[in-house]
Amino acid sequence: MTGSAGERLAAAQRQFDEAGGENRLIRLIETGTAPLEVVGALAAEQHRVITSDWRAFLTLAARAEEPNARQFYSGLASGEAIALERVAVLARHCGMDAEAVRAYQTQPGCQSYPSYVASLALNGDPLDVLVTLVAGFGGWGGYCATASRGLREHYGFDDEGCGFFDLFADPDPSGALLAEAAIDAGVAAGWTGEAVADQVRLLQHYEHQFWNTLADLA
Repeated sequence: MTGSAGERLAAAQRQFDEAGGENRLIRLIETGTAPLEVVGALAAEQHRVITSDWRAFLTLAARAEEPNARQFYSGLASGEAIALERVAVLARHCGMDAEAVRAYQTQPGCQSYPSYVASLALNGDPLDVLVTLVAGFGGWGGYCATASRGLREHYGFDDEGCGFFDLFADPDPSGALLAEAAIDAGVAAGWTGEAVADQVRLLQHYEHQFWNTLADLA
């Protein structure tokens, strides 16, 4: 994996976007044909994803030696606190209170993604993982933007109800700047990013598995 930080991130994003497979649930939400109960299931699954990813990002922040990478992961962890609040609001708009979210039984296909991220947090090179996650966030952000539009247009959701998806559809640009600075520093220190391609391949698979497992519930 060669090139500038921007080129490396762009290459990983292309791989994620071109990996194939269809996100079937996002098409259902976009057209208003996904049952509201399935959107509620998404919120409940995301509650588990967020709590797992929060710990994973803190672990990566602790393991990262490069200061920009450490700050990048610390920022991700802080963002999960906001996401957890907003996903609870999304659940309520779908008719699920806190007790219903706690009682919800997760789908194995939805929890493969956070399990893989947790594994990367423990076993992956923090810079390899950083590039992998940035590529995944690019795909996730696009799906969230589509979900926000669909919920507003077909389900009558307001800004509060769409706040969870809006959070990821319009991310803070400071994270991208930290990512590029971390990669530049890593390259200067001899980092090669040799594991990125395989990690992106797997992450993209688990991302689509999350959405399509929920689509099957519909």
